[in-house]
Amino acid sequence: MSGTIARAWAVRRCDGLVLGFTDHDRALSFEGIAFRPDSGLSARAVVQGLGLSVDNSEAVGALSDAAITERDLMAGRWDAADVRLWEVDWSDAANRRLIFRGHLGEVVRSGAAFRAELRGLSEPLNRAQGRVYHPRCAAVLGDGLCRFDLTRAGYSAEGVVVLEEGDRLELSGVAGHDAGWFEHGQLVVLSGAAEGLSGMVKADAALPGGRREVGLWTALGIRPAPGDRVRLLAGCDKRAETCRMKFLNYLNFRGFPHLPPEDWLIAPKVNR
Repeated sequence: MSGTIARAWAVRRCDGLVLGFTDHDRALSFEGIAFRPDSGLSARAVVQGLGLSVDNSEAVGALSDAAITERDLMAGRWDAADVRLWEVDWSDAANRRLIFRGHLGEVVRSGAAFRAELRGLSEPLNRAQGRVYHPRCAAVLGDGLCRFDLTRAGYSAEGVVVLEEGDRLELSGVAGHDAGWFEHGQLVVLSGAAEGLSGMVKADAALPGGRREVGLWTALGIRPAPGDRVRLLAGCDKRAETCRMKFLNYLNFRGFPHLPPEDWLIAPKVNR
């Protein structure tokens, strides 16, 4: 088999789309997946360790209209996609072995190509497990722990892009909200080339005439154009006061606001 070895990749996105790639010069097929040789996807050496160490590798490839497009990449549709890598005998695909399974991590675009980090099955062991005891809320606004309904009137608004300058956008048609109402919230693009992209709101200022200036923490991968519609979702800074006064949702607050601060442990004790 050593003289007929090729590599084959199967990548399953979170939306269910499955694509197959191979570094062989002809198409391969097994497990109901067609592995194409013309995708431009290849892999660097897979580093595998014993025990609980994290396997890692990189996938590099070219952007194309037929397989991995710039729009899908920038929209995050490839984030956390499931990845399997085989060594396969191209003369007999039944003779193969699975050498890597994991998911895509950070994806970096460079010109007409991309580079994606691969993370093995043991990678989740690096994450914090269990509940964190902290004065601020540990839930995500609107999730199953928070239980707040973001479709309630007043907690979202739609507008039209008037001006776009990287991580700063000026919108029209957004009125009736206090300045800062959408800080720590989300901006979602509803139309245009950037449709489906979203970003976290860093700053939110109300301007005269129903206009609004929104600053994002990071510019979107595909920039919205003037005339594109966007939706703003109210932001939460995770404080107990915000949960109680802004969202009227203190019953579901997932923090510990009365937890003593860290300096309490080293504060001098007063004898009484």
